[in-house]
Parts: sequence; structure tokens; C-alpha cells
Amino acid sequence: MKKNSNFIVQDISHTLETNFMPYAMSVIISRAIPEIDGFKPAHRKLLYTMYKMGLLTGARTKSANIVGQTMKLNPHGDGAIYETMVRLTRANEALLHPLIDSKGNFGKQYSRDMAYAASRYTEAKLDPICNEIFGEIDRDTVDFTDNYDSTMTEPVLLPTTFPNILVNPNQGIAVGMASNIASFNLREVCAAAIAYLDDPDCDIMDYMTAPDFSTGACLIYDKAEMRRIYETGRGSFKVRAAYRYDKKNSLIEIYEIPYTTSIEAVMEKIIELIKAGKLREINDLRDESDLNGLKITIDIKRNTDPDLLMQKLYRMTSLEDSFGCNFNVLINGRPRVLGVKGILEQWTDFRIGCIERGLRYELQRKKEKLHLLEALRKILLDIDRAIAIIRKTEEEAKVVPNLMEGFSIDKVQAEFIAEIKLRNLNKEYILKRISEIEDLQRAIADIEETLKSEKKIKALIKADLKRVSQKYGQDRRTKLVESGTIEHYDETEMIADYPVRVFFTREGYLKKIPLTSLRSSGTEQKLKEDDVILQEFECGNKLDLIVLTNQQNAYKTKLYEIPDGKVSVLGEYLPGILDMEKDEEPVFVIATADYAGMLLTAFENGKVNKTPLSGFMTKTNRRKLTGAYFGGSKPVGMRHILEESEFVLFSAKERALCFDSASIPLKATKSSQGVQVMSVSRGNTCIAMKAAAECGFADVSAYRVKNFPVIGKLIREEDRKEKQIGLFES
Repeated sequence: MKKNSNFIVQDISHTLETNFMPYAMSVIISRAIPEIDGFKPAHRKLLYTMYKMGLLTGARTKSANIVGQTMKLNPHGDGAIYETMVRLTRANEALLHPLIDSKGNFGKQYSRDMAYAASRYTEAKLDPICNEIFGEIDRDTVDFTDNYDSTMTEPVLLPTTFPNILVNPNQGIAVGMASNIASFNLREVCAAAIAYLDDPDCDIMDYMTAPDFSTGACLIYDKAEMRRIYETGRGSFKVRAAYRYDKKNSLIEIYEIPYTTSIEAVMEKIIELIKAGKLREINDLRDESDLNGLKITIDIKRNTDPDLLMQKLYRMTSLEDSFGCNFNVLINGRPRVLGVKGILEQWTDFRIGCIERGLRYELQRKKEKLHLLEALRKILLDIDRAIAIIRKTEEEAKVVPNLMEGFSIDKVQAEFIAEIKLRNLNKEYILKRISEIEDLQRAIADIEETLKSEKKIKALIKADLKRVSQKYGQDRRTKLVESGTIEHYDETEMIADYPVRVFFTREGYLKKIPLTSLRSSGTEQKLKEDDVILQEFECGNKLDLIVLTNQQNAYKTKLYEIPDGKVSVLGEYLPGILDMEKDEEPVFVIATADYAGMLLTAFENGKVNKTPLSGFMTKTNRRKLTGAYFGGSKPVGMRHILEESEFVLFSAKERALCFDSASIPLKATKSSQGVQVMSVSRGNTCIAMKAAAECGFADVSAYRVKNFPVIGKLIREEDRKEKQIGLFES
């Protein structure tokens, strides 16, 4: 470490260790990652504050009051506290089992723009299910720690009687790690926990089929993938919206959407697709959500197949979305990614600890009470003597010692006797109290026996789980759809296939004109000044289009995505619609359905390369491929060939040679430099390649060569025509 008058230079590893690492650990442990009780610190501080405010049984109070009280435990500002509170409320609908009973506008989980009201306008209290979270907290079931200024204490964990970590969803982003825990149905979770307590080797999937979300929708169920998630805590599954079709009014009503998206995100994407001309089946789109719940209404054109349209929307919008699972939980202060069974194992250990601590607390209280009642039984034998000792003692400080000596009892017992009111020092009262001794002795024996038996402790946990399941359990909201029954949208099914003629010009314009339109129009194409047509061919409307550029890139698109044109228009400017780089120009286009055939490319240096067109096929929808052909020399001719044939190369010095493409070896690498076919000396270059049948030579065999490289033969007078050597002419 070096010192300077203005600053200190220190090793970056030292800075990371002393400055960054404490921050990272604070975010991981104290903010972002939930613990085994299912809460992050912000949740726990808020709920415990509400519990101490008496909001478990009392009336609702203003949210602003709750937020202010919570700042005694959580000093991060009222905005962050209230935002945490909003998500836990019943009105927000983010949780399967809300923890806060609310009144007022708390926004909606499924709406990004439906803002919640300010805290001064809303009211809240704890939901009844919080009885299962706080019911045992006053029995020393969990540890407590000081708050940030050591003026009060707060629980380290909450003694929830059910696996809340799996019942309500939890998401957090820390430093270098994250957590995303899906929610599961309470009944299923309780059943799985009971089964695990009975048999740790049980199959959890027999009891918990799949996650369940507060927003409902349909989960695409793949058992193998779900098992992987259950076992490892990582993986993903898809959830899609639920809809109904109103045939009478020709409209689709979407009433449930995936938990991970919002109404606004869905509608914005649909509107974007409509503007792009990709959803011509839709007439109107409306958000009709109200107090009855979510509803997106889509007016569709007559004769539109609603199911096919929804398949299209599932594919193109977040109406079908993935939920990525990352079951990262803090266990004893250390983050661990656990499967469902691993979480149940940790929760069971935690719950057993809570039960044992609660029983020991109860045992201690009963033993203390028994100890006092035994002293009461002793004075029953001689009440008058006890009264006499108290009456005859001249100093108050000696009352307790005199009782201890007179009845052979300890100080605690003597204090208890001394505090009994004079009116209660009678036989009836004392007999009534000491009648509890036998019950206490039996209760103490039962507790001690339970503490020695893990089986009995587990029985208590199972009894709680059954009670919670019966009292708070709900039917599944998210429906399961077997992945094998899902119809996957094929966009080509909704695309009309008809013959078109494609025109590609030197300036980069492309026209796609239906043959029916072409027949009824003139034959003279409208072009920019000095522009010429380089390629012209007929094909189907549903083919893939590959556009090769002067920067060795290949851009892929669907031919049907290019609007139909007319003879009287310039066409579509390819660099613009394909988002090409500055100074990038298209040089050749290929239309293909199955990527059959080969790409034959001639270069200015006289080399020729032949590669399979299948090299441009990709499994993903990549629109740009780099290294489409050799970049060491300028291409002077490109051809998509389905079978071998003869071609003619032309040089700048008016020479030509004819070769068979079969003599060019097929290269697997698109960027290969190829084979030297034409010899080019200094000042001479290869300038074009044409199909032999298109050259118009009187006798093409006069230029045919068997071995190469060669410089070619001088073009004969009868074959000397300017159009024959035009670059890329058809």
C-alpha cells in the first residue's frame, strides 16, 4: 500500500476483501435470500412488528402506522417497507396464502401500471394464517437478537407450523447469486411433509405434483423435467394463459396469465405484432380487468380459428412464459441450493428444534409451578403457623427467611407464600390449588417422555400439518396440462403459400410479386436510376431467404415476411429491413425450403469454392450468420446449384474458361478459400462467373478445360458480346 498526499494506492484484492466482501455477504445473508421459515429479513421485521402491535387479533390500522413502527427494526426507509408490505397483502394477489389482511388499493401482481395507493390511505392487519406463524413465538421456540440500535429484540426466524418456504413464492437477487422459489399448493405441501416425516425415502412427487400460482393459468407438465427440479432445485417449466372463446361475439377472453408477466407486457407485445403486420387476425384489443379480476379481450376477424390464433400468441408473446427455478435458501447463514426433499428435510429439522424448545419452555414453567404448589401443600398442614410467623415477624425483610426456616422451603417458595393474600390463606383455597399437583406431575412426565421420543415430536408436527391443511387448504389454482398434449404453433400453417417471382437489384432492392399480379401488370419493372436486376427467379411464398453481403455475412428471413410488391414499386430495401451494418451491401440472395444443394462462389483471385447450403441451417432463429464465405478476395459470381453443371469464368483480359462444378471439391467450411481454377497474373483478375448454358457461346466446348489452374482462352470474335461478361447478370 502506497501513500500520496491526495490518495492512497492499495492492492485491489485488499480492497475487495475489506470493502466489497462485507457488502456482498450483507446482501446475501441480510437481504436477498430467504431462510428456512420462508421469509427474508424485511418480511420478518414487518410481520413481527405487526404482531407486537396486536394486529393478529385487533382491528386494522393505517398502513402508515405499521410502516413507521417497522422502522424501529428496519431502517431502510418507508418506501421500501411499504413496498414489501404491499406484496404480502390479500389485495395484491401475489401470494397463494396472503399474510396480511388489507383494505384499500394495493395494486395487483398481474398489472405493472396499476399503482398501489399511498400508505396513509390503506389499512391492514395480520391474516388469520399468521396464527400458524406466531402462535409459539412467546414460548422460546426461536432465538432473538438485538435490532440495529440495540433498543429492542427481534426473532432470528419465525416458528411457522407449516413449510411456508414452499407455499409462497420468493425471489431475490444477491451479489453473485440469486433465488427464485416457486409456490406450491398448501394441501400438497402438508401431505408431502407428513409423508416425509413417515418415510424420508418417499417420492415427493406422489404428493406434490407441480407448483401452484396465485394467478392460476396452465402449467405445461413434463414429469421428467419436474423431477429434475424437485431433485436439484434448478430447472424451468412453462406456464401459459387460460382463455375462453365467445363464438357469438367473435372474441377471445384471457382471464389468467402466467405469474411472471403482466397485462401491460402482454398487450404491448400484441400491439407491436399487429403494427408489424404479424397478427392480421385481430380487430381490437382491450383490457377489461375490473373488481372481478383480470380480463384481456381480443376481437378477432370472422373465420379465424381461435385456438390456432392462441397458439400463435403463446409463441410470440409472454402469454406463455418460462419460470426458472433456483431454490436457493439460507441454512444456518450459508446459501444452499436444495431440491424439494432437501428443503423439507431442513424444515423438519428446524421444526423439530422449535417443538423441543417449546416443550422445554413448557416443562420449565410447569416445574416452577409445581415447585410453588408443593410449598402451598406444606403450609396446608399448619396454616395458623404460617400466619403466626408472618404476624410475629417484626421486620419485613425477615418474613421470607422465617418462612423458609419454619417450613423447610426455599426462597422462591417462601416468596410465593408471603405474597398470598390474607383472604386466600384458608383451607378451601389451598386445597383447590394443590389439587393441580397431580395434573402437573402427569403433564411433566408426558413432556419429558415426548422430549425423549422423536416419534412423538414428529406426531405433534404431523398433527399441526393436518390441522393447517384442513383449516387453510385450497384447491389448486394452476391447472396441469401434459406436455405431450400441447399443440405447438407452426407459423407456416397460417401463411398462405402461392407462387411468386423474386427480383433482386444491384442497389439492394428486392421485389416479391405474386404471379397472379405479375400477369395482370406490365413487364417493365420500376427501378432506381442506373439500377439493374441481378437475379430473377420463381419460388413459393413460404421459403427461407438467405441474403449474402459484401462483408461475408448471411442474413436469414422468411420470404413471407417481405410484403408482396408490384411492378410499379421499387421493392424492399434489404439493408434497411435486415438491419445491416453501415456500408454493408447485399450481393446475392437464395430462396430455399430445405437447404438442399450447394453454394458455388468464384473470387476475383481466380479461386472457386463449393460449400453445402445446409451449412446455413440453424436450430435457433438466428437472423445473422458471420463467415458466410471466404473474405480474402472479392466475390465475382455466386450460384445456388442443386446438381453439378458447367460454368464459365471470365477474366479482365477477355479470356474465358469452362469448368465442371463436379471437379471442385465440396468444402465443409463456408469460409474456405476454395480451389485455384483461373490463373490470374499481375494486372489481371477474374471478373465474372456464368452458367455455361447462359453464355450464348457458339461452341462452349472451345473454352472447356480438364485441368486447372489455367489462364483461359481468348474469347473468339463471334462470342464477343458485352452482355456476356456482365457481373452477376442472369
